Amino acid sequence: MISALDLKSSLSHFTGTSRYLRDPFTGLMHTDGIEHLAECAGANWLITDIGAIFRLHPNVKGVPFQLWTLTVSEDNTAVLTCREDCDTPVLYEQRYQYTDFPVGTWKMYLIDGVLMVPSEY
Repeated sequence: MISALDLKSSLSHFTGTSRYLRDPFTGLMHTDGIEHLAECAGANWLITDIGAIFRLHPNVKGVPFQLWTLTVSEDNTAVLTCREDCDTPVLYEQRYQYTDFPVGTWKMYLIDGVLMVPSEY
């Protein structure tokens, strides 16, 4: 698996997208940068989880701009949160007892139904 540092560096090169992809389970649209993130980290589950929450959770459903953050700790636990912006209350929080996703804080934007890495905004 790619290191966290290399993955963060590679994600910064994504600006805009050449195509939109659709998660087969939730229908959530996502960009090339998110596809790269999922492939490199073995994390298609992350797209599916965000898609399911986006479609079904009452606090998140219908919010046009969402900031999603996956925070992975050294002990391989993680927390996924959704907010309307950096300094707003958490709309949704999901805890994971184990993940092999690279350690660090990973931010994603979900704007009008499209999930993207920040450099693609």
